Formats: sequence, C-alpha cells, structure tokens
Amino acid sequence: MNTFGTAGEFRSALESWLAEHDLSPGPDHSLDAQVAQLGRVRRALYDAGWMRYGWPAEVRGLGGPAVFRAVLGEEVATRGLAEPGIYSMVEVLAPTMISYARPQLAADMVPLLLSGREQWCQGFSEPGSGSDLASLTTRAAPRDDGSWSVSGQKVWTSLAQYAARCVLLTRTAPGHDGITAFFVDMDTPGITVRPLRTMHGVDEFAEVFFDDVAVPADRMLGRPGDGWRLAMDLLPHERSTCFWHRVAHLYTRLDRLLEETADSDDAALGAVYLALHTVRCRSHATQRRLADGARLGPETSVDKVLLATAEQQLFDTARDLLPGVLELTDTPWRSEYLYARAATIYGGTAEIQRNIIARRLLDLGRE
Repeated sequence: MNTFGTAGEFRSALESWLAEHDLSPGPDHSLDAQVAQLGRVRRALYDAGWMRYGWPAEVRGLGGPAVFRAVLGEEVATRGLAEPGIYSMVEVLAPTMISYARPQLAADMVPLLLSGREQWCQGFSEPGSGSDLASLTTRAAPRDDGSWSVSGQKVWTSLAQYAARCVLLTRTAPGHDGITAFFVDMDTPGITVRPLRTMHGVDEFAEVFFDDVAVPADRMLGRPGDGWRLAMDLLPHERSTCFWHRVAHLYTRLDRLLEETADSDDAALGAVYLALHTVRCRSHATQRRLADGARLGPETSVDKVLLATAEQQLFDTARDLLPGVLELTDTPWRSEYLYARAATIYGGTAEIQRNIIARRLLDLGRE
C-alpha cells in the first residue's frame, strides 16, 4: 500500500481506485439495505486499505493524519455510496474505544467496526434525559463475581437493532463523577431492542431495555466514574469529521435542487450556499485543530448550531422552490425534509448548544 504525504495525494489515489471499483448502492433504499450497503462499502475500503488510513497501528490502522478519514468520508458522501449519518458513526465510537478501552480490547474490536464486519451503537439518551446526560438513571451495580449488573432503559439509540456492541453510559454513584461507561455485547441475555418509527418513515432509532444484564469487569471503559469525561470527549467527535461528511452530503442535495428548480430564486439559493459554505469553513477549522492534535471542546457547539441551521434552511428552500413536491409526491425530498426537522434536536438540542456557547465560551454565567 502506498503512503501519502498530503491529503491531496490521498484523495487523488482514492478517486482513481473508486473509479475502478463500483461500490454504488442498489435500487433498494430501505434501512436494511442501507445498513447492508454500509457494511459492503466499509469492508471493501478496509480490505483495500483506505479505511485503515488515519487510524493508529495499535488498532491495525495504517497511520497518517485524521484528515485522511475526512477525505474518505467526503468521497463516500459525495458519491452517495453510503448514508452519511450511519457511515460517520465510526468517527464517534472508534476514537472512544481507542482512548478508553483496554489496549487489547481496542485492538480486537476496532478493526471489526472499521471493516464493516460489525455495527455498534451508542447508549446515551434516556427517556426524560436526552440532552441532559447528567440525569441518566440506568444503573450498574457490582456483582459478587466481579462483573456488573446493568438495568435501565435507553432511547433514540441509532441502529441498535443491527448493533453487535454498545458503548453504554450507566450510573454507579450520584453526580457527574458517578457515571461509568461500559462496552456491552448486544446479544447478552436481558437486552431487549424495540425499533422506533420516526415521522420520516424509517426505523433508524430504537429503545433498548437492560434487565439485570451481566457485563464483565474488563468491559468497563476507563475507570469507575470516567463516563462523564468519556461523553465530553465523544461529543466533540460527533461534531468534527462527522460534520465534514454531513456537509458534503448537503452540498449534493443543493446541487440536486439546482437541477430540479426551473425558475430559480437566486437569492434563496445563494443564502443556502452561504449557510453551507459557512459551516464548511467552520468545520474545516475544526479539522485543522484535530490534525494539530488539539483537544476539541465546547467550541464544537458552534459547529452544531451552524450545521443544523444550514440543513434546515436547505430543505426549507427546497419546499419553497418545489411547490407541492414535498406535500403531494412520494419523493426523497419529503423524507429528507422531515429528517431535517430533527437537526436542531439530535446530537444535543439547539437550546443546549446555545447555553454551552453562552456559558463556556462567552462566560455569560448560568442565566
């Protein structure tokens, strides 16, 4: 496998490889088909080496800067090879495992995720405590044999019905320092998964019930009480490379809108382009900070607000410029418009993000 000195060299070689290997999805756009396509794409990219760039050798990666992963995801999103939201979950869960799991556990498990041989999920949100992780109530208690017993409920867990493993937050004591994370096998007795149908007609999310689920002690991520720190480290990853992929996907939707709009409203389309360009510039700065080894923190809440705003503006404009299409026809525009309604909710609500910006970046206090 070649080594690449720059992101440009990496992209050029990747583009040549993709031109010779057809990874296009088939005509079935169901969630089952999307997840199967995701596994197919990841496996092909991993076996050819592309999916291993940007990851450390300790998890069978080929090294190189994290920007290689951003370039790869951008090509996947732009070419429509896999749905960007589920493709990008690797950018959240793999770094968490590398940082917090025992080295041997990370070495064994991360390649399974990168290669598409497994899907994982993230068990954070709970009924009544979606964006307020500090109030979670799923409990983990020590057993006499040294393992842990987990009981409780999670909700809005993406792809839980397809997942082999779950990065799970539990409560082991009061307060922020009483949150502990585990890496749980989803086929463990006592786990029940129930898919949830969203308004855009896809069972992407699920509620997950844990009833006295036995988790080995060596599946703890970090130490007891490290769960809050893990969550604060994980969430910025949701808003870095993942967002870069999402922006690339939204640009393809703007291109499609331009193609389908007969009497274009240049002002409205220009405003959408400006919104997307703004979040792309912001995301590019985040990517550079990540490449320089900086620790991402509350400033990524700005990325989240900009992305949610741009996404909703894009699909609002599609609704306005394609009158009746969303309301009266069975078109991808409808499902994507409905999905965009949640852009200010998933990954931390817009209200929470603005509170973080006000309190932690602008030092405006708690009120």
